Amino acid sequence: MSNIITDILKTAGAELTRLSSDGTAKRKQTSYYPQIIDRTIHQTRKDVRDWRNAVNLAKQAEFPQRYPLINMFENDILSDAHLTSQIENRKNAAIAAEFELKKSDGNVDEELTRALQNEKWLNDLIYAVLDTHYYGYTLAELGYSDNGDPCVDIIPRQNLEPKNGYLYFDYFNTAQKILYRKVPEYGTWLLEFGSYKNLGLLNKAVPHVLFKKFALSCWSELCEIYGIPPRYVKTNTQDPKALERSKKMMEAMGAAAWFVIDTTEEFNFAQGVSTNGDVYNNLKNACNNEMSLLVSGAVIGQDTVHGSNNKDQSAQQVLDKLVVFDCSIVEQAMKTIIMPALQRIGWIPEGYSFEYLKAKDTKELWARVKDSLSFYDYDLEWLNATFGLKITGARQTAQPAFGNEGELSAENFFV
Repeated sequence: MSNIITDILKTAGAELTRLSSDGTAKRKQTSYYPQIIDRTIHQTRKDVRDWRNAVNLAKQAEFPQRYPLINMFENDILSDAHLTSQIENRKNAAIAAEFELKKSDGNVDEELTRALQNEKWLNDLIYAVLDTHYYGYTLAELGYSDNGDPCVDIIPRQNLEPKNGYLYFDYFNTAQKILYRKVPEYGTWLLEFGSYKNLGLLNKAVPHVLFKKFALSCWSELCEIYGIPPRYVKTNTQDPKALERSKKMMEAMGAAAWFVIDTTEEFNFAQGVSTNGDVYNNLKNACNNEMSLLVSGAVIGQDTVHGSNNKDQSAQQVLDKLVVFDCSIVEQAMKTIIMPALQRIGWIPEGYSFEYLKAKDTKELWARVKDSLSFYDYDLEWLNATFGLKITGARQTAQPAFGNEGELSAENFFV
């Protein structure tokens, strides 16, 4: 914890439970994250059948297991660049939103707010809440790093069975488990978000990612066949010298696929549908659009053929509303789960609340200000802070060279 926050907590009278008498970090509660056993995940090609089997296993009425589905999410689904970019754009917009910490009297503690905005552990907690929308559930453990600073560890979702509240230290060995909702750290050091009934938004994106990978794989094979077509040579395969000479000749001609057939054999290419790959490109674009609709609510800046500025602006407005929704979910989790826990362990002073700043429609606000500038005076500091201006004062205008009656005035002629 930074020195600024430590000083604020001491001033507020909060108890720093993480420090012993000699200033070293301590913790009396049990830490569960270091007890998790890592498992090697083999990279194998997944298809729709694997996905359906994983979903059925996660939805079992008795002894459901989610590790096959979570492993598919993290190793196959999130490897898609388009889906990852859409998720990160939405999450980063919520992370960048400004918040403030208010005291019990309603006043904003600007010093503590600025200090917490630079704390990694608070951003990790916000990320944990945002990830719940994509995975369905999250269990975060508060703790301390080796140097005594607060940190947040996310319990691997493969090791959780949220329906019955089991935490498996090894998800291949279901005998080593605990009921994490029954431990004394639950609600203070262990914070749970989401519901076991929800498989997350990533589950809906699985078929689109798998179909996209299939389309790209077939497209790459098409490029290989059309770009470097296979070659063959006919020779007497019963003659070892002729066969060896043909092999060396084909190997010396390049890296393209080749084969040797006998003079009595015949080889023909199968006549397929004549295409330049548009069918695969269309399938890829359709999958990308579906993933964009899932995460961003609209297709933003992707359709270069039928796209327009108005469409992108409307789509951006839809995404902005989803970001506001994400911020409301984070704010709700802060008020009901996170802030009470942080206050109990002494990371945040008592009586503080977390709130996001309300978003302003600066375009509409500027239109109103501009229309009323000739009638009212505005605070220059507010104008500069709200619209990013640098107004220093009113502009000085020269006196007219003519008098009130339109005659030339000698004292006003030379200005």
